Amino acid sequence: MIKLVKFKFLYWFNRLWLFLLAPFLVRTAGVRLEKIGSNYGGWVLPVDLIQNDWICYCAGVGEDITFDLELIKRWQCQVYSFDPTPRAISYIEKQKSHLPAKFRFYAFGLWSADGAVKFYAPRNPRNVSHSIVNLRQTEEYFSGAVKTVSSVMKQFGHTKIDLLKLDIEGAEHAVLENLGQAQIFPTTLCIEYDQPITPMRLFKAIKYLQNAGYLLVNIDRFNFTFLLQSRLLTLV
Repeated sequence: MIKLVKFKFLYWFNRLWLFLLAPFLVRTAGVRLEKIGSNYGGWVLPVDLIQNDWICYCAGVGEDITFDLELIKRWQCQVYSFDPTPRAISYIEKQKSHLPAKFRFYAFGLWSADGAVKFYAPRNPRNVSHSIVNLRQTEEYFSGAVKTVSSVMKQFGHTKIDLLKLDIEGAEHAVLENLGQAQIFPTTLCIEYDQPITPMRLFKAIKYLQNAGYLLVNIDRFNFTFLLQSRLLTLV
């Protein structure tokens, strides 16, 4: 009960201060923004900047790939999606015969090191997402493969990423820190900062990306869209 109360308090407190400070944190950068995908699985993107040669990494499939497929349908992007959770794998397996050639799915997660780690189950068995950092403090887990973004890029022969989506249940902090260490700066970052998280840690996470040269252009609950300012100047 105490953990649930703490979770709800942090959730709503973070919602409140983000709402109040959003005008000071968000910069539209003069680009047109639009939410792509379903209401549940969609993300806000600078739609006029996306090009058909974009390479998109989408970590955290769950049971909704409307965002991934819209990137292909509208812009013919090459989309690489990652998720080692059994239900996500089953979800993709059931519809793989209908998926476009530019959609590629891989049953591993993104993390700050290569190897195998424990993915802890959600408290509600109806939820699909599992967490490396054990957000919900559960005991049940499965072991799954993980790779760093730089290892994935090397595997696929990529020298750049144009869009990186991280919906990875608390692992986003370690992955983003690893990206900075590797000097990898995708043009667009779509980050869900999963709850619970202290207000100070959330604020520092936002400032970390801003200090790395990113503009925060949209907040949708706890889904944040960042644009790399140096790339923005060449695309506009």
